[in-house]
Amino acid sequence: MPILPRSCVALLLVAAAHAAAAEAPTSVYLEELTWTELREQIRSGTTTVLVPIGGTEQNGPAMVLGKHNVRAHVLAGKIAAGLGHTVVAPVIAYVPEGAINPPTAHMMFPGTITISDAAFESTLESAARSFRQHGFRDIVFLGDHGGYQKNMKRVADKLDREWAASPVRVHAIDAYYQAVVADFGQALKARGHSEKEIGTHAGLADTSLAMAVDPKLLRSERLHSSSPGATDGVYGDPAKSSAELGQLGVDLIVGRSIEAIRRELAHR
Repeated sequence: MPILPRSCVALLLVAAAHAAAAEAPTSVYLEELTWTELREQIRSGTTTVLVPIGGTEQNGPAMVLGKHNVRAHVLAGKIAAGLGHTVVAPVIAYVPEGAINPPTAHMMFPGTITISDAAFESTLESAARSFRQHGFRDIVFLGDHGGYQKNMKRVADKLDREWAASPVRVHAIDAYYQAVVADFGQALKARGHSEKEIGTHAGLADTSLAMAVDPKLLRSERLHSSSPGATDGVYGDPAKSSAELGQLGVDLIVGRSIEAIRRELAHR
């Protein structure tokens, strides 16, 4: 076998490296891209950006404070992959969670972080203006928490009025959260679970969804030791939670959100 000159070997290695880079899968998460990679994606037609919104709050003694943030990140990634030509912005983890002094709602539990409605709306607005500047045409707010759905809508309406003469639109998609609180609950009831079990916070629905999204969100040894109610922050009964049940919720949230976003894009 002939021995190749060093220069030829070097060229082959460089060519192989370029080929490998070209074949490498591109992440849907903006944070995992370089600015030049993102620029090329936008130029190639990736003009939709999802803005996942979570929240940092108590979730009972068995679930971590960042549940909403992890859930929003993972589910937005699945939605982006299903839509195609879509990237996911960093999760907004600071949201309105009640008053500070005296503390109300989740602020009565250590670890919860709250900001004012004005600060939250300003953050959403600035993020949307940033994405418009970079060439995105459709900016989609996805909220994993019920308390700020109205704020999302208010910002989207304001910017759509301002940008009416441009091709850019902002969408506050409520189908995502409705799938969390309504569709998933109905699916669990169809499986024979009671409304008392399903609950509204850190109960069967919330806990099962966390198990399906990322088991590390949970302290399984504490699922059966909590006493549901105001002192524990648990409203429901997580005892029968499972990843299998949670996957029902994942499929519903992702599917309903993709359908709703596609409808919005079709009528823009």
